[in-house]
Amino acid sequence: MSRLPATRPGWALRGVLALGLLLAVLIALGHSLRRKPASLLTQLDQDTLPADGTSTADLTLRASDGRNLVDSDVSITAVEGGNKGVRFGFSTSEGSDLHVRITSGILPGPVHLAINTKRLRPATVHLTVSPYYEDRFADGTPDFLRLDDPTDRDAFRRWFTLLADYESLLAPDKVAPEIGDCAGLIRFAYRGALHRHDAAWLTEAGLDMLPSLPSVKKYEYPYTPLGAGLFRVTEGAFQPQDIQTGAFAEFADARNLQVHNTHFVSRDVAQARPGDLLFYRRLGQTEPYHSMVFVGRSQLTGDPAELVIYHTGPIGRTRGEIRRVQVQGLLQHPSPEWRPLPGNANFLGVYRWNILREAKP
Repeated sequence: MSRLPATRPGWALRGVLALGLLLAVLIALGHSLRRKPASLLTQLDQDTLPADGTSTADLTLRASDGRNLVDSDVSITAVEGGNKGVRFGFSTSEGSDLHVRITSGILPGPVHLAINTKRLRPATVHLTVSPYYEDRFADGTPDFLRLDDPTDRDAFRRWFTLLADYESLLAPDKVAPEIGDCAGLIRFAYRGALHRHDAAWLTEAGLDMLPSLPSVKKYEYPYTPLGAGLFRVTEGAFQPQDIQTGAFAEFADARNLQVHNTHFVSRDVAQARPGDLLFYRRLGQTEPYHSMVFVGRSQLTGDPAELVIYHTGPIGRTRGEIRRVQVQGLLQHPSPEWRPLPGNANFLGVYRWNILREAKP
């Protein structure tokens, strides 16, 4: 009778150990797969900001497992309230923490920020932008419209003068349809200067080029508590009810622009800065108020002479035209009533937009 070969006990033991090790690895792998990824932790130093366009909150981001966060790996998206409600940008890093500065917009309401980063569970931050209706100059212009940042004021001036300049260089049939008088030119350039200057706006504005100029950051037209009606047309300091009672409108004539939307600077034209306005009042005329844009040096032509640009208003049966005049030539205008001189009773002076006021009175 033949015998079966004997099995070595060592091989059997090794097989059992290998099987046990494999099971242990599979169990550990299963636990690893079931383990939740590390989370993104957030800490907001305040959850309510006034809608003044300048107030800030500090948002601290950190990983629950202590890893360092890099701003290039983090994305923040406004899922409600949009970037019209707040602006945000990374400020500093401290160890493994990342700090984000949140700046309020001027539109009140809730804002929800979705925050995502690589290999971390995302987070959502909620804050409220509360109404803000101060008017520290009591000039009728709410503070939420004022451009407090010098870079914003400069951006407004450059866009305002560039748009007036651009329209003045077009053939009459190419000029924006809404520009039919001096106030129409000013309103067109004012709104355009407060727009977001992207490709869509370029098409809407009818420009054939997009200048490399920064836009105003604080807000963008028409996303304001006043909507598109940015021009004050009634007396008095700003009150919250003005938003609903017709104190502001999309249309304003030269008188309303002078009386309710700008403030007096000087009767010396040498004190004018680009973006300021020259106002005239010609007594005995059916339309006595007239206005001009002080451009300074053209950004488009390279002309070293300082310019003013204005629309004549209707002439006879025509719509009139936009004219470019050197300041020096205006000072020597054949008709003394148009000379911007202190001794000219028709010249009201140099005026500056209320949104450009720089300090408390």
